[in-house]
This record gives sequence, structure tokens and C-alpha cells, in this order.
Amino acid sequence: QVQLVESGGGLVQAGGSLRLSCAASGRTFTRYVMGWFRQAPGKERELVTHINWSAGITYYADSVKGRFTISGNNAKNTVYLQMNSLKPEDTAVYYCAARPVGYCSGNRCYEAASFGSWGQGTQVTVSS
Repeated sequence: QVQLVESGGGLVQAGGSLRLSCAASGRTFTRYVMGWFRQAPGKERELVTHINWSAGITYYADSVKGRFTISGNNAKNTVYLQMNSLKPEDTAVYYCAARPVGYCSGNRCYEAASFGSWGQGTQVTVSS
């Protein structure tokens, strides 16, 4: 599986911005769907966004639409999550994840279980 390492988390005031980075091992960046999940204490891991370059599809959870943007740099094998207008409810551990293109279909593609490669997570805390 692909090794993933997140960075960029931290403490920010409400309304502020953070940019998370996820560095992937190897040269398989464009062969994988790359996504970001988050998990707050007492809640299950939820999909924030993912991008499938092969299909030309980008997904965002309703809660982050217009505020978060996923992007990538193929030369650096790195995917980014730009987070603007942060809210306290965005506080969570954020995980980078990846799965091979074409691995899943249907609603299962929005579940954490569909992603086989995971980073260790980076804490994002948004204060009031």
C-alpha cells in the first residue's frame, strides 16, 4: 500500500485558515483516489473530500463546501487540503487516505472502509 504522511495541522482561531499536506510514497499519485477524512471525539470518521483525477470528479461534504479545497502536485506526490473560514465544529483529527482508481463503486466509495491507505492523522483545533 501507499505510505502517507500528513502535516500542517495546528491551532487556529475561528475564521482563520490552515493548509494540510499529504505526502505519498512512490510515483502512483495519479493512479489513486486521494481523500481527506476527519474524526472528532465520540464520532465516527467522516469523509471531508476526495478527488479522482481519472474520472474528473471532486467531492466535498456539504459542511465544507465553499470553504475547503482539495488539490494536488503530481511532481511532489503531494495532496493538499486548503481550509478557509474555519469553524469550531471543524475541530478533529484529519486523515489523508488513498485507494486505487476503480476499486469501489456506489455509496461504499464515500465510506472510510473503501480507502486502504491511511496517514497517521494531524490534529486541527479551531478555537472560538
